[in-house]
Amino acid sequence: MTPKEFVKEYLPYAQASEKKTGIAAAFTLGQAALESGWGESAPHYNFFGVKARKDTPMSKKQTIITTEYLKKKGVKFPAVLSETPIGNGVYKYRVMDWFMAYENATEAFDDHGDFFYRNKRYVEALKHKGDPYKFAEMIAAAGYATSPTYADKLKKVIRMIEKEMP
Repeated sequence: MTPKEFVKEYLPYAQASEKKTGIAAAFTLGQAALESGWGESAPHYNFFGVKARKDTPMSKKQTIITTEYLKKKGVKFPAVLSETPIGNGVYKYRVMDWFMAYENATEAFDDHGDFFYRNKRYVEALKHKGDPYKFAEMIAAAGYATSPTYADKLKKVIRMIEKEMP
């Protein structure tokens, strides 16, 4: 999907989420685009790379190959495909891990907004929920993703999204 097509298709879901949560639609769409490769990789509507919790029923989760950057060696996942030291005590993992599986885009976008309120580590970030760029920095600092360049990548995509928003 092109950025223009992605915005046209999913902006209504991001706007509905913004009305419920106050989290900027540009942020939500930016994160959906980044995490799903502009909608090309969103199995079971998991646009956001939301991991399943231990108490998630099997019918609501799926295993997906992902990359993680961690400061620990020998971390356990359902399956470790590779573990590579990249310096400064950081390891790059290719793993199979459990992620949420949704019935439709509405369920995915609703859960995404609620996710930040369910997790106390995002309390400070939520103070900036109306500013997509600051919110991106704050959720990255709070540990949303393990990539050291996550905030920068996300802000770049948000800029692309904003150019296509009406």
